[in-house]
Amino acid sequence: MGGAPSRRFRYRGRATDARPGESLLAALSRDGLPVLERSLRYHRPRAPFCGIGQCTGCLLRVNGDPTVRSCRYLPSEEDRVDTPRGWPSVRWDVLGVLDTLFPQGIDPFRAFRRPAFAIPLYHRVVRRLSGYGPLPSGSSPGTTTPTPVVRTAEVAVVGAGASGRAVVERLVSRGIRPLLIERRTDATAVAGADLWNGVSVSFLTPPQPDQAFPFMLLGFDAAGGGVAAHARAVVVASGGYDASLLFGENDRPGVLTADAAMSLTPAQERTWFRRAIVVGGDRRVQDVLERFGHRVAAVVAPGEIRPDVVRAASERGIPLYPRSLVLRARGRSRVRGLDLQARGGGPHFSLAGDAVVLAHRRLPSAQLFPLAGARMAWHAGTGAYYPLLDPHGMTTVNGLYAVGTAAGVLESADEAAADRVSDAVAGRAEGALPPLPRVRAEGPAELEGYYRELLREPRRGRWIACRCEDVLLREVEAATRAGYRGVEVVKRYSAFGTGLCQGRYCVPDVLLLLSILEGRPTAEVGTITTRPPVFPTPLGALAELDPSTTAEAA
Repeated sequence: MGGAPSRRFRYRGRATDARPGESLLAALSRDGLPVLERSLRYHRPRAPFCGIGQCTGCLLRVNGDPTVRSCRYLPSEEDRVDTPRGWPSVRWDVLGVLDTLFPQGIDPFRAFRRPAFAIPLYHRVVRRLSGYGPLPSGSSPGTTTPTPVVRTAEVAVVGAGASGRAVVERLVSRGIRPLLIERRTDATAVAGADLWNGVSVSFLTPPQPDQAFPFMLLGFDAAGGGVAAHARAVVVASGGYDASLLFGENDRPGVLTADAAMSLTPAQERTWFRRAIVVGGDRRVQDVLERFGHRVAAVVAPGEIRPDVVRAASERGIPLYPRSLVLRARGRSRVRGLDLQARGGGPHFSLAGDAVVLAHRRLPSAQLFPLAGARMAWHAGTGAYYPLLDPHGMTTVNGLYAVGTAAGVLESADEAAADRVSDAVAGRAEGALPPLPRVRAEGPAELEGYYRELLREPRRGRWIACRCEDVLLREVEAATRAGYRGVEVVKRYSAFGTGLCQGRYCVPDVLLLLSILEGRPTAEVGTITTRPPVFPTPLGALAELDPSTTAEAA
């Protein structure tokens, strides 16, 4: 890649170059965090939030195709790139006045009902305001239809992180040639294993015991072509992601996760922010400090701060604010700082900064497990659902295993987990083994007490519960006051969790809030139904696959 030429594309008519291997978003972010989107209902400015292809903060229109995740798209020569919303521009959007005209929000279910004869007109206007523009027409310049790929393997390992690679290496040493599937495009191969780079697995069907290869995984590759993998066993090592946090104006440009901060700033390159406020107190904060220590203005934690994080911050002269409530992000077009309060009724104070990096809570990418029929259980340690596992790392579905963050296995036990899973897959499992050390299952979630205290404070600004659908916290509260109980029912009433991220960023926080509002344990509040695809998948990618393959998936 080092000698590859740069690629020139046109963004809103302006010629821009992308370096070899650089994503479209990274190319647009070199000179600062760009505003690429306007929110669905209020047309609030939105900038990249997750940086790993999970949210909707970097959607762009590429060669006429809407909703392209620019953080995962590698631009080609003469690509035509535009923003999906915003007139006359995404930065100065006339429809941004909706945010001011409707300070209490727009009721999407009962508004625009009278007079009845005007309903068809209302529908046309609303579709125009909240849509992503016209459907794609024609094909991208210089592109061809990708060739679908079908593979068969003894074992398919989803995820090429540390845990996934550890399992692959051990399987190879046991005489098994696994298929390693990775969503990123830059994973390195493991000797003795097959590597499938740039593949997003969107479907994991329940096993068919009468088949020679009972598991089937469906998805698409970086070129948009359909892929299918048949396997006797599947190991899910899909890792995790940095969570969102609920506070006033939490959708402002500059509020982003640690995933985004690191993915948008390659090592040894200057950052687009100068004074970042990092939220969190665990090891993830230490990762941020090691990468951006000279650009961090302060560390703010909802709870206590780990001693190693205290030590790393002190070495760099970074002030620490443990046990602090994050009340509101300041700034309109982008973040200018945070308003905070010491927990327990302490004083209010403010910090100046041009970025808010969320590194307080690492959640599992566990969406594939329910698709295959695996049972899930609530773990209070991180406030998330994880698969039930036996001591060998197998879920309640025979032949489906989990390792790493997606399994809730503690980092100190990663090596042991990889050994156990590999032995079980290879038929060498020992008899009685102690359970694997995992995220704490019992007791209250760490953020539950934090949110109890935060909800008692006066609120300023919009508290966005769901970024994808512009659902406000007050709408979730209104649903509970109306008598709706349980996360699935409240989701249907308020529409949170129905956006393109499929609830990855809103559902974990709303679960804790509903537990508080309904006065019952979070596990009783339930969880939303996980439906395929795990990632938004081009229908054409699946249509190109062999009909027998797609019929089995159905």
